[in-house]
Amino acid sequence: MPQSIKDFVSENQGRFLAELCEYVRIPSVSTLPEHAADMLRAAEFAAQAMRRAGLENVEVIPTSRHPLVYADWMHAPGKPTVLCYGHYDVQPVDPVEEWRTPPFEPTLVDGNLYARGTADDKGQSYTHIKAVEALRAVNGTLPLNVKFLLEGEEEIGGESISNYVPANRDKLRADVALVSDTSMYAEGTPSLCTGLRGLIYLEVEAWGPSRDLHSGNYGGAAPNAIYGLIELLAKVKNRRGEIQIPGIYDDVEPPSPAEKQSWDNLPFDEKEFLKKEVGAKALTGEPGYSVLERIWARPTFEVHGIAGGFTGAGAKTVIPAKATAKVSFRLVAKQDPEKVIAAFREFVRKKTPKGIRTEVRVLSAAPAVVVNPDHPAIRAAAEAFQFVFGKPTVFIRSGGSIPIVGEFARHLGIPTVLMGFGLPDDGLHGPNEKFLLDHFYKGILTVARFFQQYGQ
Repeated sequence: MPQSIKDFVSENQGRFLAELCEYVRIPSVSTLPEHAADMLRAAEFAAQAMRRAGLENVEVIPTSRHPLVYADWMHAPGKPTVLCYGHYDVQPVDPVEEWRTPPFEPTLVDGNLYARGTADDKGQSYTHIKAVEALRAVNGTLPLNVKFLLEGEEEIGGESISNYVPANRDKLRADVALVSDTSMYAEGTPSLCTGLRGLIYLEVEAWGPSRDLHSGNYGGAAPNAIYGLIELLAKVKNRRGEIQIPGIYDDVEPPSPAEKQSWDNLPFDEKEFLKKEVGAKALTGEPGYSVLERIWARPTFEVHGIAGGFTGAGAKTVIPAKATAKVSFRLVAKQDPEKVIAAFREFVRKKTPKGIRTEVRVLSAAPAVVVNPDHPAIRAAAEAFQFVFGKPTVFIRSGGSIPIVGEFARHLGIPTVLMGFGLPDDGLHGPNEKFLLDHFYKGILTVARFFQQYGQ
């Protein structure tokens, strides 16, 4: 990398940080209707940042919910095109009382910038825009073509972008996508993610009696919707953590021996993982698989919340008529979401307790994605990471899901470079989310270097 690129980023660190803080202060919580105006403000902020960086054809595109932001720079004939993706929406901040600093007032502590959205995903995706700005400021041009597409619904299913991508294939045509919405394995360890689990998010609703009933008059005879729902959900996994839905493991493709060997060589400490990241008394999961296998390469079923009955202050002795649970499956390579949904519906039909009626509603579904590590863009990204961080790049997977990666593969026919700069303890979706500032600046340098390498 030319020294001047590094100098430019170094000289502008203060301005870049101030811009990021301004961006993060916007409470762009996509799931809450009261933040609709903030969502538009965040989209406009990103669009203006793209214009300042020298990107062209910048659009804030209205949708049925939250806007998309598009921009491009297409003046490198014969060179590849990279489609840069990010999202400006963030998760709610609850429970707010557990935040040590105000969630929308970015605060620098021990080299980390604390605020909602710093790592997921405003800070990470902002590195793409700043990399373009740095390259154009120093060289007057870019080494390849770029397109940008930001969304404001990633945290709520991404419906608008899922509709936009297949309807705009020509506009979005590219050779590869770049996504910075994952974590590095550890601080200072350059890591490229080559696999993401898929996600099916569902609601299961249960009904017992036609109305809430007095537990003294009807207890012992009337079915209880909450208890029936709990009884049903408890049957999905056995005590060893194995999913009991018939056929759930039929299409699971295990990691290759070489990939498993590389995971075994990572400096993973199970006790440290339990203590510092999980914070529980013990880990759970399928026997016979390592922790990394269980979170990267095995399907899972989780219950996220149950609502129903009476939970207010004092006592109200009712048998609840209705209960609802939010649940999800994480899928791995080769698993078909529709097949898993059908199997779960059949399982629920057969296992629903006596006296209870149930309904399964699918809120979102996306398959798992695995990227070929030998793709030229992946090799260029690995070199860029190693150049900036001074260590060999490791290849990992993520237990999380980024549905747009599957959309790009399905509708645009392109792979995605998952070049994340976050850390496992960044507190995504929870209180005290943070982003290591050193990784923010090095992220800008890494993306710039990747553009240069892939442009060659």
